[in-house]
Amino acid sequence: MSPFEHNKVKITTSVKIISYLKQIILIPFPFRVIVYVIMEKKMKIAVIYGSVRQNRQGIRVAKYIVNQLNKRGIDNTFVDAIEHKLPFLDKMYKEYKGDAPEAIEKLHQIFESVDGFIIVSGEYNHGLPPALKNMLDHYQIEFHFKPSGLATYSAGMFGGVRAAVHLRAVTSELGMPSIPTTFPVPSVGKNFDENGNTDNEFIPKGFEKFIKEFRWYAEALKAKRDKDGKP
Repeated sequence: MSPFEHNKVKITTSVKIISYLKQIILIPFPFRVIVYVIMEKKMKIAVIYGSVRQNRQGIRVAKYIVNQLNKRGIDNTFVDAIEHKLPFLDKMYKEYKGDAPEAIEKLHQIFESVDGFIIVSGEYNHGLPPALKNMLDHYQIEFHFKPSGLATYSAGMFGGVRAAVHLRAVTSELGMPSIPTTFPVPSVGKNFDENGNTDNEFIPKGFEKFIKEFRWYAEALKAKRDKDGKP
């Protein structure tokens, strides 16, 4: 394999070619053609799940979302609060001077590298789970100018929508405003099995609308950040 071919393979494995012939400009000189090839880093999403309770049911919703992202070829990282054990908030990541604890540093790297966040939350007394709020409060600039999508759930019929109201205020303050459409899931224990599968025909329809809108915002904001950076 020639050096050119080797480099071509390396490039195509790390970036996505939007279009080989995105725009062709014919120059009024014989035999001269300029071809613009636009390449873009692959979009990546973090799916954040914030419950640490025993026998938690919301993990089923999180698994469903991850499965759906995988089916659509959307690169994603699942962030589970029970696996990323953070201390109660003392200092935000930005307040450390290169000496952040390993667990805090690891999440910083994940959040910094992604282009949007889907937050899966139950409803605790009209609010969000404390482990989720604690996780979000450790960070700030990692979220800036990236969209969030809110997926809420409950054991009852309202799907955790009151937690979504709380989360809209939190995500907006953190610089990752939530998209208009939410993904509320009622009767979570009945609508999903342990692997995140559902036979409720309305759930895929709701998710399709949700993820289509989320991708639009994520791609639009990513394009603007890639072009001009963050303000």
